[in-house]
Parts: sequence; C-alpha cells; structure tokens
Amino acid sequence: MRRAVALAARGLGSTSPNPVVGCVVLDALGRTVGEGWHQRAGGPHAEVHALTEAGGAARGGTAVVTLEPCDHTGRTGPCTRALIEAGVTRVVYAVADPTPDARGGAATLAAAGIDVEGGLLAAEAAEVNAAWLTSVRHGRPHVRWKYAATLDGRTAAADGTSRWITSAEARADVHRLRAEADAVLVGSGTARADDPHLAVRGVPGAVQPLRVVADTEADAVKPGARVLDDVAPTVVAVADDLPGDATAHLHEHAEVLRIPRAAAGRGLDVTALLAALHARGVRSVLLEGGATLAGAFVAARAVDRVTAYLAPALLGAGPAALTGGGITTVTEALRLAVAGVERIGPDLRVDATPAPAASAAASEPKES
Repeated sequence: MRRAVALAARGLGSTSPNPVVGCVVLDALGRTVGEGWHQRAGGPHAEVHALTEAGGAARGGTAVVTLEPCDHTGRTGPCTRALIEAGVTRVVYAVADPTPDARGGAATLAAAGIDVEGGLLAAEAAEVNAAWLTSVRHGRPHVRWKYAATLDGRTAAADGTSRWITSAEARADVHRLRAEADAVLVGSGTARADDPHLAVRGVPGAVQPLRVVADTEADAVKPGARVLDDVAPTVVAVADDLPGDATAHLHEHAEVLRIPRAAAGRGLDVTALLAALHARGVRSVLLEGGATLAGAFVAARAVDRVTAYLAPALLGAGPAALTGGGITTVTEALRLAVAGVERIGPDLRVDATPAPAASAAASEPKES
C-alpha cells in the first residue's frame, strides 16, 4: 500500500477534478506484476493501468489501491468491472470513496465473490489525496499556505528587501509545490511589490497551475506584468462592483473573475473566491502571499495546511508572515499540529495542519 500511495502522488497537479489514485497488483504468489496511477482526468484509472501491465498474471491475485474502486461509468468505465473481469480474488483499499455516484465499489466486489478489505494505511492515503477529499467534503479547494521567513518571523527586511531570505534549494522545493497544485494565488500587495511569475520552473513534465491574483481594485496587475504572459493561464479576481472599464487592460491576457467584497475589512470575500475557483475545477490552491491575504484566509478558517520555510537568519525588523487573521488574544490562536520537519539546504521546512480541536471548532455552527 505504501508503494501505491507513492504512485498516487505522481498524479498530483494533473488529475483535477478527479482524485489521485495508485494501484499495485500482486499475482497469486504475492509478487508485484502490475503498477499504475491515475495520470490525468478523463484517462484510464489507476486500476486499469495496473491490470493492463499485469495481464493474465492478475488472475487469482490481489489489487492494492489507495481509494475504494469506483462503481460508476463516467468518462471511463467502473473499476469494479475491470477488477472482476481480470479475475482478482482480493482487493485491499485504503480510503472509502465518499462521493455519492462512485462509492459502493467494495460492496459490488464482495457481491462478485472477491475478498475485500478497507482502511489499510488510510491516513497516509488520505494525506496524498487531501485536495480531492477536501473538495468532496467541504465543496471548496484545499488550501496550502506557503511562506518563507527568518527565524524571527520576518518575510522581508525593514527596507522591504526580501530576495533571497531562503536558499536556492528551498525555492526549488516551492516549484515542486506549485507543480502539485491546481492554482497558485497571491494578493495585490505581492503583485505590486514582486511582479511574480507564479509558473513552475525546473520540474520536468509539470502541468502549469492556474495563476490567480486577488486584485480587488484591478490596479495591481499592470499591462506587461509577468503573470500575464502565455506560459500558464491567469485569472485576476476583482471586486464585483467595479465599473466594466476598470478591467479593460486585463481581458486580452487573463480571465477576470468578479467576486463580492469581504463583508468586513478590505479585500475580497474568501469563501466566494474559493467557490469560484472550485467551479472552474480547481481542487488545490497554493497560497503564496502575502501577510494580508494570508490573514484573510486564516480569519475565514480556509487554511488546510501551512508550509513554512525558515531560514537560519535574523532581521530584527520588517513585515511579519501573517497580518490579522481575526486573532486578538492567545486563546484565539489557530493551533497547529506539526506534520513534518525537513531540512532543505540550510533551511527548515515545517509542515503543519490545523489541530483537530481547532478544526472542529471552526466547523461548529455559530449562534446568530
């Protein structure tokens, strides 16, 4: 199953709005005879790839798959039928399929006389499929907030300089994160200060993510901005009450999304922005900046994962990684559970997710 999870990860960034899935087929003696993963939406599913590689050796064998095999016909046929026709006698899956139209595969396989077991390494398989599962369960994209800072939490020096706080190795790792995401999102402050490109570099075979700029007043993304080139598609999200001619300079090179303003404070309504991206098929968003936009997402409890690159340096002054967030006292802090710490070059990469108690509190209905 661990091998199947690793195979599933190869599909990150290229399968939306479908899940990433990995599959390993063993023959009757327990030897690996086929492997596969879901490579792109509309293409063969992981089970089909693995069964094709296995051929006749799959008969009497076991299929190990990260997601319960689907039981419906969409752009491809049901994987349950493929498994039954291949003659496998056992199917082991990690995560049950939560979608109404595709779930039920385990029952169909069992009815055909196949031994079925679910739940093996479910947490690991769910982690690699977090974007799709978030989409299914919450109806919005999964959001990973990434930032780079010094050990004293500064994302730039007092004079505004920020290149480069972290190492080349850390910056290369960010490009791998971009390659795994459906969309990369920045705000107007970052657009003005950095003129970011937001495309993937140095990752062979990567599918370029959708580049998104939250530019409320349509005045940060100027003609000739790097984000308007033809390397990757671009969306500029603006306030829905702007006059039509306010976005005339954008239409030739970008799609314009009109989003309601936030009910309180500056900027756009985060929930509405995520809903609009979800409607376009975006299932994962890499939120890259800056502090104000990140604060709006934290305040909306719309951050599912935090990835921090921490450089072994001190600045003493300068902007912090986060502004606002709707937090005014320690008891309101968004508590995180550290999921991993890794050394990348001279820097540290820390991955964390909202702690279960914080997630539960965020999902509880509030009294009006």
